[in-house]
Amino acid sequence: MDVAHCYLEGNADAVEFCPHNGHHNILAASTYTLQEGGQPSRYGSISLFNTDGDTGNLDKVYSEETSGIFDIKWNQPAGHTSPLLGQADADGYLRIKMLDGGSDGVQGTYLKEITSEKISDSMCLFLDWNPSATSITIGLSDGSVSIVSLNESNLEVQEEWKAHDFELWTTSFDIHQPNLVYTGSDDCKFCCWDLRDSPSNLVFKNSKVHTMGVTCIEKNPHDPNSLLTGSYDEFLRVWDLRSISKPVNETSISLGGGVWRVKHHPFIQGLVLAACMHNGFAIVAIKDDKAEVLETYKKHDSLAYGADWQKGEADHIEGRSKPVVATCSFYDKLVRVWRPCNNIIL
Repeated sequence: MDVAHCYLEGNADAVEFCPHNGHHNILAASTYTLQEGGQPSRYGSISLFNTDGDTGNLDKVYSEETSGIFDIKWNQPAGHTSPLLGQADADGYLRIKMLDGGSDGVQGTYLKEITSEKISDSMCLFLDWNPSATSITIGLSDGSVSIVSLNESNLEVQEEWKAHDFELWTTSFDIHQPNLVYTGSDDCKFCCWDLRDSPSNLVFKNSKVHTMGVTCIEKNPHDPNSLLTGSYDEFLRVWDLRSISKPVNETSISLGGGVWRVKHHPFIQGLVLAACMHNGFAIVAIKDDKAEVLETYKKHDSLAYGADWQKGEADHIEGRSKPVVATCSFYDKLVRVWRPCNNIIL
């Protein structure tokens, strides 16, 4: 199961495999550390690793100190010729960095900041790219959501509004209808907004299902009618969006810990990786109106926060190898790379 592991200097909170061809081996990991005291400060780091599940390599090829980072996301390949990494910082900045360096995809690899913009006096908690990588949605600690455009190397706030009463932990574009943006917050509300209106129109607001804060929202890349939410209430929920103004909650499963992140497998329909905070990590199979845990991974000793699948289609489709997973945990500052034990490809 285990491939490799590495300890970071700060509290690890996000891991993201690069989705761009030629760079599937690159794993980004970020940290957030709060230095308490009379003048508290928040600092962090971002690191790049060369990852090879077959040889067991997890080699750090780049690292830099930064402001405290709450979230990182790569743009999707369709939107830009170069891999871009968005960084949501505790100081209210959105930073965009480009993957650059050696021609072999490893040697000399580094991140070059191409632009940054102070989005808010509040903290940037979460970010998501639209499919064309021309716009980014940002969740803020004051409950606001900000829509930021990226034009060449210029960031500009297009719209910002108070979407929730408390921290906006998650926001995402609908990858099938990019004019729609979803938001979730500590106020237990799950909302959808239509960006074609100005100000953005509230399409729906669900405040009855989640009994604690909404922490993650993930549209199913394989099914335009399906969406996942995770919550501090420990449930992973599957939503049917065919009635967009009133989505139907069809399926839910308790994962035994606050569901902080969920990631659909990029090629295997119905396979979901979840970071469950106080209960490690889980791989969940979702089919029709049923969800079941296929496997759990509990080799982290603190808050399970970051999780991602390695991209790269051929091996998964042909069944030559099991998918590679990266996970990270907060207080033990640990990044692990592993393969599921079970034959989940079938």
